[in-house]
Amino acid sequence: MATIAELAQLTGADIVGDPELEIHALAPLDKAGQGEISFLANKRYAKAVHDSAMAALITDRALERSDITYLVCPNPYLAFAKVLTYLHAPKAEPGGVSPQAVVSDSAVIEKDVTIAPGAVIGERVHIGSGSIIHANVVLYSDVKIGSECILHAGALVREDSILGDRVILQPGAVIGSDGFGFAPDGEEYYKIPQIGHVVLEDDVEIGANTCVDRGTMGQTVVGHGCKLDNLVQIGHNVTVGANTVMAAQGGIAGSSKIGRHCTFGGQVAVAGHLKTGDNLMVGPRGGLANNTKGDQVVSGAPAFPHREWLKASMAFPHLPRMRREITKLRQKIEQLEAELMKE
Repeated sequence: MATIAELAQLTGADIVGDPELEIHALAPLDKAGQGEISFLANKRYAKAVHDSAMAALITDRALERSDITYLVCPNPYLAFAKVLTYLHAPKAEPGGVSPQAVVSDSAVIEKDVTIAPGAVIGERVHIGSGSIIHANVVLYSDVKIGSECILHAGALVREDSILGDRVILQPGAVIGSDGFGFAPDGEEYYKIPQIGHVVLEDDVEIGANTCVDRGTMGQTVVGHGCKLDNLVQIGHNVTVGANTVMAAQGGIAGSSKIGRHCTFGGQVAVAGHLKTGDNLMVGPRGGLANNTKGDQVVSGAPAFPHREWLKASMAFPHLPRMRREITKLRQKIEQLEAELMKE
């Protein structure tokens, strides 16, 4: 439960209406009722505001309805996220170390840490204060976990990996697995030892079943604030710049360097040993085969500017007809040339 005044302070919003109105939940426009607040971040849903039974609305401007209270702010979606966290996100109490967990005597466990049953904590691991290690998480030796991290069930962190503060690993994430390195030996391949490690900086979130490979030598780095979706593959010695986001099933091949604040759609692929600039957006299924400048939007495989890709995509269904027309034109040109030769 919170008053509108409290939520305004939380979000930095202005109040239009009753600041003492009590709110107990956040709900979608079509399901919100009395005592509930909703949000409007997309103008396409503005008509639904008139039919909603909500008590209050988060929006970027007050609307025509005068029977509800408004929280007005420039970024309603961000305000929605903060209110949702405040009203609904579970606040776990420290649970201590379960007797069913396996914890090395050399591990350092700071205060208010929770370690659930089935977790395995290796030699010389360091876990920062307030972190939560869920069931069946495995931490190899010499792993460092920062403060207030959440490692969900089945996550695995291999030796020497370093996680900053407030890092979240979703179920099944693998940090520090061997990079894909093999030296050709005739028809066979000789495995190259992967002796580097992984660094996840502060406020990184790694999706379910996503893999971040350790460096062959040196580091694989996922920068501050990065968010990687489920089933993403980060190859050995990759550097991902701060606040970059990657949607599901993307893959970054070894030794590539991704800029800051980039946005990659689903199934984006980046070849190895490439560099991208900052603020690059790559559309779904885009493929980067060369170094790519930042501050632009690209699509396609190989990727090129998004506007040109849209034009090319629109032309693609017409290619069979265009091919037939070109064939006919070629035949007519050949006939004309033959007639000119006779003259």
